[in-house]
Amino acid sequence: MLGSVAAGLACDRFGRRPAFVVSLVLAVPLGLGVALAVDFVMVLVARLLFGAALAGAFLSLYVARLELCDPPHRLGVTMVAGFFWIAGELLLPGLAVLCRDWRVLQGAVTMILALLAACWWCPALLLESPRWLLATRQLEKARKTLQALAENSGPGSDDSSCHQESLLEELESLSEGSPQPRYHAVCEIFGTRVIWKNGVILGFAAFIGSGIRHCFTRNLAPHLPHFFSSYYVVVGTEAAACLFVCLTAERFGRRAVLLLCTVLTGISSLLLLALTQYLLDLIVLTLSVVGITASHAVTMLSIFFASEVLPTVVRGAGLGLVVGASFVGKAAAPITAIPNSRGFFLHHVVFASFAILAVLSIMLLPESQGRSLPQSLQDGESQRRPPLPPAPP
Repeated sequence: MLGSVAAGLACDRFGRRPAFVVSLVLAVPLGLGVALAVDFVMVLVARLLFGAALAGAFLSLYVARLELCDPPHRLGVTMVAGFFWIAGELLLPGLAVLCRDWRVLQGAVTMILALLAACWWCPALLLESPRWLLATRQLEKARKTLQALAENSGPGSDDSSCHQESLLEELESLSEGSPQPRYHAVCEIFGTRVIWKNGVILGFAAFIGSGIRHCFTRNLAPHLPHFFSSYYVVVGTEAAACLFVCLTAERFGRRAVLLLCTVLTGISSLLLLALTQYLLDLIVLTLSVVGITASHAVTMLSIFFASEVLPTVVRGAGLGLVVGASFVGKAAAPITAIPNSRGFFLHHVVFASFAILAVLSIMLLPESQGRSLPQSLQDGESQRRPPLPPAPP
């Protein structure tokens, strides 16, 4: 959570690329510090800072990637990146078996991060977001970035070339006055109505999707006693959720799919809460797998949805708060370790109730499918939810 919020603030103040590169560079010595730690306190502190650096790198790259895509390709590119993340999770147990010692494993992961930091240091591999540069009135840098993107994209049609040249000329003329960059603080979100509402609802949904997942994974233990089998089932459900979101959210809309996944999560949770002792083991296992898959979809779609409805000037900080809310949900899992299963029952009841509340609140969200990303706070405030029954033509 610390890394997400800090990187989000840095993204909005210094840019997406500097926040990503700095987070990645900081992760290398911190990872070595974890591997070379001599006592528990050093491991705890170094691990905390290492996780914060990785969270910052994830958030800044997520925002930069999203802002470089046009509306039809935003979801597909984000989900493809999600599949690469899942591939890393699938390879991690094999790497752990090869390394055998946790210090060697930490060192191997750190060396991979060092290689990435060396590669991403080249500006040509990751340009600054021109959308953020334009939103903060850094017109000269935006012109250079757009010119570099146009040169790297190769020759196009005559119409597109003329349009690019006219756009660059317009930016050059506007930048002659040397306008001062204008940055926005995250506290400005609290003075809005629509942006604040959307952020709270999507942060709440991400919190539920991450927090309720342990209620389902605990039911896997009696049926999948080995660690690797249960681990691969959870990662497999994450891949299934990513594929489901990729196939449905672009066709039916973000709000409808998020609502469906939240309903499936709540129903699965309520059925397991009330009827576990009366259901067959196969039904309990099926409901648990469905609940895990739906909760994964709720979390990843909430984060993606938030990145589309938050305006560019505060997208980093706002998305950092939403991602931080999902980490808070994960942190609630130790409640289930309270003796006599009272903690698990309390955890399950609270999150099942929250899921029902989230179903009602998601209906208040706007639809972002096929729309341009909002740039300013005024653009974010102008978003309105579509009517629940579609308006007649």
